[in-house]
Amino acid sequence: MKAKILKILKEADGYVSGQALCESLEVSRTAVWKVIRQLQEDGYDIEAVRNRGYRLADSGDVYTREELESQLHTEWLGKNLVFLDHVDSTNNRVKQLADQGAPEGTMVVAVEQSAGKGRRGRSWVSLEGTGVWMSFLLRPDFMPEHASALTLVAALSVIDGICQTTGIEGKIKWPNDIVIEGKKVCGILTEMSTEVESIHYIVVGIGINVEIKEFPEEIRQTATCLAFHVDKPVRRAKLVASVAESWEKYYRKFLQTLDMTLLKEEYNRFLVNLDRGVKVLSSADEYTGVSLGINDQGELLVKQEDGRIRTVMSGEVSVRGIYGYI
Repeated sequence: MKAKILKILKEADGYVSGQALCESLEVSRTAVWKVIRQLQEDGYDIEAVRNRGYRLADSGDVYTREELESQLHTEWLGKNLVFLDHVDSTNNRVKQLADQGAPEGTMVVAVEQSAGKGRRGRSWVSLEGTGVWMSFLLRPDFMPEHASALTLVAALSVIDGICQTTGIEGKIKWPNDIVIEGKKVCGILTEMSTEVESIHYIVVGIGINVEIKEFPEEIRQTATCLAFHVDKPVRRAKLVASVAESWEKYYRKFLQTLDMTLLKEEYNRFLVNLDRGVKVLSSADEYTGVSLGINDQGELLVKQEDGRIRTVMSGEVSVRGIYGYI
């Protein structure tokens, strides 16, 4: 009932009478009052005026399940929502739920992670109140070889979600790091359970730094958070909802071709590497060249000095001016 009352107050133009809430929800005035008190305790600024009713004022960054449900306008993603105060890793929790038969679109959002995961086994700082930590479950009906592009789809979704929520237009460092003014603000980790010719499930994990006062020394020169770039509070629930809605939009296009054909142009528009010098590092090779953007498969095209164009399918790409490569 909390989510329903919150939704009514958000959509109202002015005050909503207690009687109207009672009739809409078919509950007593006492029940309505108890929920109003709970919402106020959660941090919502709700005015109660005799003979007028209740009005929701601007409450800043309230981050609760009810707030997220009131913001979420997706068709299927997040309809099965798990909101946790604390978890080791949202990816781990989604994988547990997947093994228990959770439906596609199951989404886990946590206030804090104790063991947030980045790519290549790296840890991700995920303290309470500092960011958005979210993961969701996919059960696609396509071959495993198509799944690698999903991390690029997720990058577009985050770029779009951040812009909708804050007005900030970030960039993408191939394949899926989101950067603002040359520093990383978001990491994306996609994990998959497969057999040779089928996918059991895919977990897409997203961590966005929202308000971190001070980064650890080892990443201070390469990391940033959204609060450094805006002059008003970032509403985390709105950010989660915007990213989820953007995911549905881009994923729908991806499913039409099972690659980046319909998304390539937009992805390249945000690519911070585009037409810039890059250094490609892998276990077997190291070379430099100029990034030409991605192809339909989401691979990075790099033109070397001799004119040869090489296709980058995996490995670490370091970009001039970013992450210390000058």
